[in-house]
Amino acid sequence: MNDSSAPQTDDRHLQNPFAPATEEITAFDLPVSGALPANLEGRYLRIGPNALGVEDPAAHQWSAGPGMVHGVRIRDGKAEWYRNRWVRSPGVRDALNESTGNKARPAGADVAPNTTVIAHAGRTLALMEAGALPYELDSELNTVGIYEPGITAQGFTTSPHAKFDPHTGELHSLAYLPGVEFVQHIVSDSTGQITQVTDIPIPGETRYMHDFSLTQRYVILYDTPAVFDSEALQRGIDDVSLLTWDDDSPGRVGILPRAGGPVRWIESDPSFIGHTLNAYDDGSSIVLDVIRMDGPVNVNDAAAMRPTLDRWTVDLRAGVVRQQRLDDRPQEFPRVNDLLAARPHRYGYSAANAVITGAFPTNGEHHHEVLNDALIKHDFDNGSAEVHGFPNGTTIGEAAFAAEPAGSGKEDDGYLMAYAHDPERGAADLVILSAQDFTGPPLARVHLPTRVPLGFHGSWIPDHE
Repeated sequence: MNDSSAPQTDDRHLQNPFAPATEEITAFDLPVSGALPANLEGRYLRIGPNALGVEDPAAHQWSAGPGMVHGVRIRDGKAEWYRNRWVRSPGVRDALNESTGNKARPAGADVAPNTTVIAHAGRTLALMEAGALPYELDSELNTVGIYEPGITAQGFTTSPHAKFDPHTGELHSLAYLPGVEFVQHIVSDSTGQITQVTDIPIPGETRYMHDFSLTQRYVILYDTPAVFDSEALQRGIDDVSLLTWDDDSPGRVGILPRAGGPVRWIESDPSFIGHTLNAYDDGSSIVLDVIRMDGPVNVNDAAAMRPTLDRWTVDLRAGVVRQQRLDDRPQEFPRVNDLLAARPHRYGYSAANAVITGAFPTNGEHHHEVLNDALIKHDFDNGSAEVHGFPNGTTIGEAAFAAEPAGSGKEDDGYLMAYAHDPERGAADLVILSAQDFTGPPLARVHLPTRVPLGFHGSWIPDHE
C-alpha cells in the first residue's frame, strides 16, 4: 500500500518519510499487536518540524518548520488515544485561521518549537533553541501558551537538550542567541523557576551548541568550528542547514562547575558534536559519551556526515581530552535510561543510519538521505552491542527509554519506544521493545491511523511526572 496522502513535490523533505501531516487527528482505542506492558501508564510524545502551507518547495527548510507533537496515551494495558497537534505560535494560529484573541505577539522569535518535548515541574514543554520561545502544552497536547518561567531576563530560553537531574530535581539548559557573544547556563528548580543563570563568553561567530553534557559536578560545553553563517543571521534565519565550518577555529571543551566558578577550556580535536548520550565524573576525570564527526564537516550534506559513538575522557589534572571510538557504525539520537543521567551508566541506545541513494529524486537528479532502519543497544562494560533491525522500507525514529515501574532496579529493566513508519500500511506504529530482550520481537506495536513524519526528539512521560 502506497501512502497517497503524501504531498507530491520536488523537495525531498516534503515527501516520503518526511512528508508533513496535513491535518490534526484524534483517535481512541488504538489496535495493538502483541501486549503492552501492564505497568506502563503515561504518554509517549515526540515532536518534529511539520510544514504548513509551503509556497516555494525549493526554498523550504525542513528543520525550521513549525513543530507538531505526536502522542500515544497508554494505561491499563491499552493504547487509549493518539493525537497530533501543531504547537500554536502566533504564526501557526494565523496559518490555521484561528483567532488569537487580544493577546499581543511575543517579544521573542515567532517560532513554534519543533525539537524536543519534555516534562518538568508537572508541565509538558515544547522546546527549541536560538531564541525560540518555550511553549507549554496540556495533557492532550493542546497549546497552553508561552512558558514564561523558562525565559531569562536577557531573553535566553530553556534549550532543546535540557538535562534533568533526577536526584536534585533540577533542569539544566545551555542556551544561546544568534549574534550574541556568550551563552547561558540556566538552572530551573523542581517547581520550574529559574534559580541560577551563568553567562559564558564565547567570542566571535555564533557557535552551534545544540547539546551539552552534565555530571554531578560539572556542566560540559562543546565549542566546535560549526558556526552560523553570518549572512544567514542577517536574514534572521536560524537553521542547521545554514551552518558553516570555520577552519580557523580550534575545538574546545568547556568545564563549568555546577556549584559556580569560571569555565576552564581544554583543547580538543576540531569535531562536530551533534548529540550527547550521557556523562559522569570519574575521580579527577570526566567521561563523556558523544555522537561525533571528524572535522572538517560539510554540515549541509547529511550523507557525507558519518556520526559515530565516541568516548571522550577529560583528564582534569593533565588538561587533555583523550578520545576512544566506541562504535564506528553511523548512528544518531543517543539515549540512556534517564534515571542514570549525570551518573555512571552501562547501557546506551541509538538509531543506526542507512544512507539511502535515489530515495528522493529531484528534477531527474538523485540525492542521498540518511534514514534510520535499526536500533542499537550498547553495553559499555563489555564493549558489545546488539542490533534490532526493522523490515525493508521501515524508517525508525529516536527511541526513548521507559523504566519498568515495578522493575528490579537493573539499569536495562525497561522498554524502548519509537515511532516506525510501516510502508505496507502507509502509516506509523508505536513500537515497544524490551530493553533486556533487545533482539527479540517487539512486545507490542500500537497501530496509528496515520503517518508520523520523521522528526526529532521525544520522551516517555509517566503519569506521576
